[in-house]
Amino acid sequence: MRAGRWRQVASQVGRSVAVWAVSTVTMLALAGILPDFRLRSADGDSATDIAVTAAFGAGAFGLLSALVWPLLVRLLLLVPALVLGLLVFALNGALLLLALRLNPGERGAAAPETAVVVAAVMSAVASATGAALAVRDDDAYRRRLYRLADRRRRELPPGPATPGTLFLQLDGVGHDVLVDAVGKGLMPTVARWLGTGTDTGTGTGTGATGTRDAPPTARPAARPTHRLTPWRTDWSSQTGASQLGILHGSTFDVPAFRWYEKDTQEVMVSNRPTSAAELQRRAVRRTGDGGLLTVDGASRGNLFGGGADEQALVLSIATRRRSRENRSRAGYFAYFSDPANAVRTALSFVAEVGREIGQSTRSRLRKERPRVSRGGLYPFVRAFATVVERDVVVAAVMGDLLAGRTAIYADLVAYDEVAHHSGPFSRDAERVLQRLDRALALIEKVAEHAPRPYRIVVLSDHGQSPGETFRARYGLTLGDLVRAGCGLPVPRRAERTHSGAEARAAVRAALRIPVEEGADERRPARRSEPVVLASGNLGLVSFPDVPHRMSKEEIDERHPALLPTLANHPGIGFLLVRSEEHGGVVLGAHGVEVPVDRLDDDHPGPLAPFGPGAAAAVRRTHSFPHAADIMINSACDPADAEVLAFEEQIGSHGGLGGAQNTAFLLSPLVLSAPAPDGAAITGAEHVHRVLRRWLREADGPQVPVDRRAEGEIPGGPEPVDDSRSEVPDDAPFAAPDPTVQDKTA
Repeated sequence: MRAGRWRQVASQVGRSVAVWAVSTVTMLALAGILPDFRLRSADGDSATDIAVTAAFGAGAFGLLSALVWPLLVRLLLLVPALVLGLLVFALNGALLLLALRLNPGERGAAAPETAVVVAAVMSAVASATGAALAVRDDDAYRRRLYRLADRRRRELPPGPATPGTLFLQLDGVGHDVLVDAVGKGLMPTVARWLGTGTDTGTGTGTGATGTRDAPPTARPAARPTHRLTPWRTDWSSQTGASQLGILHGSTFDVPAFRWYEKDTQEVMVSNRPTSAAELQRRAVRRTGDGGLLTVDGASRGNLFGGGADEQALVLSIATRRRSRENRSRAGYFAYFSDPANAVRTALSFVAEVGREIGQSTRSRLRKERPRVSRGGLYPFVRAFATVVERDVVVAAVMGDLLAGRTAIYADLVAYDEVAHHSGPFSRDAERVLQRLDRALALIEKVAEHAPRPYRIVVLSDHGQSPGETFRARYGLTLGDLVRAGCGLPVPRRAERTHSGAEARAAVRAALRIPVEEGADERRPARRSEPVVLASGNLGLVSFPDVPHRMSKEEIDERHPALLPTLANHPGIGFLLVRSEEHGGVVLGAHGVEVPVDRLDDDHPGPLAPFGPGAAAAVRRTHSFPHAADIMINSACDPADAEVLAFEEQIGSHGGLGGAQNTAFLLSPLVLSAPAPDGAAITGAEHVHRVLRRWLREADGPQVPVDRRAEGEIPGGPEPVDDSRSEVPDDAPFAAPDPTVQDKTA
């Protein structure tokens, strides 16, 4: 035992000396390259003096980075995550200048801007060297992971014997997209979990957070550890509704991504912090439960908190005053506590901006169709979603795993953002899927070092459907068409609508900048004019001067040409309006009018192109108090499942039609099947009940069961008769396979 401890100490000292030596050589090389960085006095020094100065400077900088840097980051916890990432460079440069000043001979000097560059390079080199030396030393690797988690190994209590559960959401990745990516070999980690193809590993080197990836391997497919299950979204197929339902168990009265509420005269926008906080409050009040993560939970990169104690980059708390309650030490502090992480992320950020500019330029030169504008701030928004948000969320998840948290839910928005502008099946989006798969492999590897076993569940909140924009196809926006039907003047040139992609709100949340309302989110100058809002290929029309939801008869009396104009337009699939005679009706082209209570999968009427479940989804939305006066769904081509987005997106979601309505659940076989054989999972609320059941299977009585929210005892929310074929949570499910080991994947 004593000999082993001495070998461990000797190994650690050897690695420290090696890192010091490499840092010294790096400093000498930079001094020879950069004109404003010197390691000798003005009258010259010998080679020995210069080498000693470099060694002293590298050692002092390393000690300051190890001792002072974590304290600086702790003092800056109230600074927004993205701002802290930018401050890292200035603070790191200041530490280098201080290290040079500590030299007794005062030989070293650097200009402030040069010090920033030198410090960044040295931090990156030292981190890479330390990671490379730790590759074949599991103890060193574990200690490195614990440092990323901001916890020393001796401070970690023994983990519970019961397994924890990690839910990883791949935002916008539809079931068919995942299957296609696995078939093409783009996601070897997922393929291995499903027992298909061969495991080619993730390659050597460092991953998103600076830790090692598994070495490349090529071995036959192993026995599957996971099952893949599709689930169908609600009519509002977007993150706001889906994630609210998954985390908080209610999607009631969320008719779209954005909608106008007549009682408050406000536009609700799912990715606006104030709206997200209000939606979360309403869901908690309706279900009587705090959420999926109320017991020792962590929420990372989500719109909603799910009742978690630990939250980082969560939109619903972005408007709160920063406090211990919503400040996450295991969030971005764990990531930025190593300055090399900020350097690596910054370089990747710049590379991603360049990659997007190159890809969009190539798309324009090739005159690809469909295509949307990808200029302005979009390259930076994309880089944030695919680099910064990914790195910080993955680091936070690593910290949660090593802390042994019971339930973790994290959202990675990279694919959704790129697919909106490049297309869900584009080459750009496929490359993002490859990087997400590497993140899954890294997380799986870290989970092996956690103090408790983990079950990794991967899921999505919706898919995306390709297609041209409504404006590109017809030369006018939905707002223009509505104004024409109302007899109001229409602008000569159609203005672009604003994209509802989640990443823009995530950037604002990271910077704590208030969300600005776009032109399509403001109330009209005159209250008699309609408010027209877009949510992917779902449109909503409200008349703000009428306090109640207008009926078809009232709309026809005020604007007799409006409903026929919309229903007969070739770019519109169907309308939903309230009817004084039938309660609610679906309108189609050529005067088709069908009461909603007569629609089903056998008699879908105008909903036929939108597949099974469309009638139930429309009927449920009709029951929402804040459903718009006119709910509009774009047309869907059943041959290629393309839709026409009312926003500037060639990959869209938010309504009915195509792949956007089919998400997926990728769950370990040790968990019970999501649904009995042949049964469908319909709606995010159903997914919530499945995830709750899995938590109960893992932790038993530790996870509270909200029997009111699940409709098992009186006093819960009133059930909505939407004629869904939902499966009750207490229905018999297939028992877990006893031959499958309960391991991290």
